[in-house]
Amino acid sequence: MRIDLHAHSNASDGTDSPAELVRNAAAAGLDVVALTDHDTTRGHAAAAAALPEGLTLVAGAELSCRLDGISMHLLAYLFDPAEPELLAERELIRDDRVPRARSMVAKLRGLGVPVTWEQVARIAGDGSVGRPHIASALVELGVVDTVSEAFGGDWLADGGRVFVPRHETDPFAAIRLVKAAGGVTVFAHPAAVKRGRTVPEAVIAELATAGLDGIEVDHMDHEPATRARLRGLAAELGLLVTGSSDYHGSRKTCVLGEYTTDPEVYGEITRRATGAFPVPGTGGA
Repeated sequence: MRIDLHAHSNASDGTDSPAELVRNAAAAGLDVVALTDHDTTRGHAAAAAALPEGLTLVAGAELSCRLDGISMHLLAYLFDPAEPELLAERELIRDDRVPRARSMVAKLRGLGVPVTWEQVARIAGDGSVGRPHIASALVELGVVDTVSEAFGGDWLADGGRVFVPRHETDPFAAIRLVKAAGGVTVFAHPAAVKRGRTVPEAVIAELATAGLDGIEVDHMDHEPATRARLRGLAAELGLLVTGSSDYHGSRKTCVLGEYTTDPEVYGEITRRATGAFPVPGTGGA
C-alpha cells in the first residue's frame, strides 16, 4: 500500500480542487490519501463524492498552533467534524485569516510592493486565504522567483518584514480538542527549520505525554540526518512515525506520494480513531 497522509486542496491553500486532488492521488498510484486542509474540513464532501475506486480517503485537517511564539502545525485525522468545541476553534482560526492577510498586504504596499487585496483574493478563490496566496501574488509580480523564497526571512516568515501574527491554538489544547472529537494527532514537519524556529525536542516529549500520537518524520523539509534523529526520538517516546508529501498542487514542488506512511502505522491510526472512518472509493464522478 502507498499511503500519503498530508495533502491540501483549494479549500485552503492548494491549487487542486478536492475532486482533482483525489483523482491525481489515484493517478499517482496511491492507495490512501488524507485531505488535511488548513483549519477546515470544507473540501471533504467533494473529495469523497469524486473518490475513484481503489483509493481510500482519510478526512483530516492541519491545525494552526503556536507555543512560546513558535508556529506549529498539528495534523488531525478522523475526528468528528461537527464536535462543537473543535469546530468553534477552527472557525476562530479561520475568521482571523482575512484581517491578517489584509494587514500583510498593507505592509507590502508600505514597502512599495504593488500587491492588491483583489489580487490575493483572486488567487485564494474560495479557499481560506493565507500566506501562500500572498506568496503567489509576490511571484506573479516578479518580486520573488518562488513561493518558498517569499517565505524567507525578508518577507512572510515569522519575524519577516511583513509578518502579522494571528490567532493560533495552543498545541496542548489542540491535542485535547482533537482527542475529545475522537481524532488522532500528528505533529507536522516538526524540524522544518527552513520555515522558521522550531520547538525543542523536550516540547515534543511534553506533547507526547499530553496525548500526541505521532510525528511526521519523512517530509521534504527534513534532511536525511534530521529524519534519522526524529525516528529515534519517536521510538524513545512511543510515537507513531508518518511520511507525507504535504502536496499543494502547483503551489509547491512536492508531488503526491513523494513520502509515504507505513501501512502498519496507518492501521494503528485508524484503530485509534473513533470520530470518523476512512472512506473507500467506489468510483466517483
